Amino acid sequence: MRLLLIEDEHKVAEFVARGLRAERFAVDVASDGDTGWAMASTLDYDLVILDLMLPGLGGTEILRRLRRKNGATAVLVLTARDATRDKVENFEAGADDYLTKPFAFAELLVRVKALLRRPPPARSNVVRVADLEIDRLAQQVRRAGKRIELTAKEYGLLEYLASCSGRVLTRTMIIEHVWDESFEGLTNIVDVYIRHLRAKIDDGHENKLIRTMRGVGYSISDESP
Repeated sequence: MRLLLIEDEHKVAEFVARGLRAERFAVDVASDGDTGWAMASTLDYDLVILDLMLPGLGGTEILRRLRRKNGATAVLVLTARDATRDKVENFEAGADDYLTKPFAFAELLVRVKALLRRPPPARSNVVRVADLEIDRLAQQVRRAGKRIELTAKEYGLLEYLASCSGRVLTRTMIIEHVWDESFEGLTNIVDVYIRHLRAKIDDGHENKLIRTMRGVGYSISDESP
C-alpha cells in the first residue's frame, strides 16, 4: 500500500518513513505543505499522514482540500498540537484519526493499520493479474492458489508492478517507489529483484506474467506479449 507522509521535521519524517517501509509500506515524503498538496492531489494514496505546522500550505488547509477533492483518502493527523480545539477543528475538517507528538511508533503503526482496514468503497484490497493474487492488507501473495513467500522488497516491487498492471514502469520509477533515494543510480538492483520475482512468480507456469520492455523497464500483464 502507498502512503504519503507530509512532515517538515527531518528526524521525525526519517524515523516514521523508515519504520513504515520496514512494515512493507511504500512511503513518499514531502517536507512542506505545497509539495505535500501537489503530491496528494495528483497521486493515488491509500493513506496520508499529515503534520499541521508546515512551511507553505498548512496541514488543516491540505486536509480541507483533500476532502473537497477526494473524500475517500484516509488521513491521520500527526502533530504537536494537543489542544482540544485543534483536535475538534481537524476532525471537523475531515481527519480520520489524530495522534499527538511525542508518540511511540508502535501506536502509530496500529493506527495506520486500523485506518487501512477501512478501504474506500471503490478500491479493493486484493489485486489480481491472471491467477496471481495479492492481498494488499494481509500482504500475502498466491499464484494458482499456492502461497508464495517474498521478502519485503520483493513484495513491494511485485505490488507496485501489479497495481500498474499492463503499464511499463522504468527502473527509475521503481527505485523511487520501492527503494529510498540512497539507491539513486543503482538501477541494476531492479534487475536483480526482477530475477528473484520471476523465479518465485513465473517459474513452473506456462503463462509468464512479468515482462521486460528492453531499454525501458518492466511490467506485469496477463495479455499475450
